[in-house]
Amino acid sequence: MSHVYGVVPSRRLGRSLGISTIPFKTCNYSCIYCQLGRTTNMTDRRQSFYPYEEILCQARDFISRYGEDSFDVVSIVGEGEPTLFSPLDEITKGLRELTSRPLVLITNGSLLHDVSTRNEIMDFDIVMPTLDAFDQESFRRINRPFGKLSFESVFEGLAKFSREFDGEIWLEVMLIKGYNDDRNSLAKLNKEIETVNPHRVYINVPARPPAENYVKIPDENSLEFAKTLLGATGIEKLPESSFLSVEDDAFGAVLEIIKRHPMTEIDIEALLREKFGEESAEQVLRKLDDDASVEKSIYRGKVFYRYASR
Repeated sequence: MSHVYGVVPSRRLGRSLGISTIPFKTCNYSCIYCQLGRTTNMTDRRQSFYPYEEILCQARDFISRYGEDSFDVVSIVGEGEPTLFSPLDEITKGLRELTSRPLVLITNGSLLHDVSTRNEIMDFDIVMPTLDAFDQESFRRINRPFGKLSFESVFEGLAKFSREFDGEIWLEVMLIKGYNDDRNSLAKLNKEIETVNPHRVYINVPARPPAENYVKIPDENSLEFAKTLLGATGIEKLPESSFLSVEDDAFGAVLEIIKRHPMTEIDIEALLREKFGEESAEQVLRKLDDDASVEKSIYRGKVFYRYASR
C-alpha cells in the first residue's frame, strides 16, 4: 500500500495514520538533520504526483479494515515535503468523508508564501510547520533550500498563514548543537515565534540518525533554556513502540514504514512478532541486513534501519 502507512507512534499526536502524497525523498529542502537522509529529488514545483482518488481509495480501504479506533489522527506527511502535492484540498475533502479524526499536515512551511498552497490547506485541523532558522545564512546552513528560495519569503508566508488559518498551528523547532542553540540564535527564534503566535511550540532534536553525521544534539542546559524562553514542550525522546501495518508480507510491512519513518531494531521486532509471529522478526532483520537499499546504523546506542534508495 504505497500511500497509506502505519499506524506509527507520534510524540505529539499519539497514533498517527500516515498518508504520503509524494515520491521518495522529494523535497525543496535537504535538511542536515533529516531522518530520511539527503534529498535525492530536489524540486520546488507543485504537481499531482499521483491521482488523488488513488490516495483516497487506499485510505478508505485501511479505515474499512481497521476502523477509526486504530488511530488518533490522520497525518499528511511523507518522504519529503507534502505540500509539493496538489490538489491537497481534494485530499482533505475526501478524508472528511472517511473519518471524523483530526486531519494534520506536517510541513516544512516553505510554500506558505504561495496563496494557492495556503488556500488548499485551510481545511486541516492542525498544521505543523517547522521553523529552525532565523536568517538567510542559518536557513542555508540548516535547511539547504532549493534554488533561490529565501528565508524572508518562507517566514513571511508562515506569518501570513498564521493570521488566515482558523485551525491550530503547532510549530516545531529542531535544535542542533552549534547551529541554532546558542542564546543569540534562540532570542531571534523567539522573536519570530512571537510573530507567528502558534497555539503550541515543540522543541525537537535529531533523535534518529541525521542526514549528516556532524549533526549533534544540544546539551541539556541549552535545551532547558530553549524550552523556557520559547514557551515550548520538549519532544526529544522517542515514543513507545506501537506500530501497525496493513501489509500482508512481513518484509514489505517494514519497508513501507522505514521509507517514511526510520525504525529501531526493537520497534521492528515488536511489530513483526505481534502481526507475523516470533520467527518472522529474525528472518526480516536478516533480510534487511542483506538489502542494499536499506541503511543500518547505530545511533545513540540504538540500532536503526532506514530506506535509502530503490
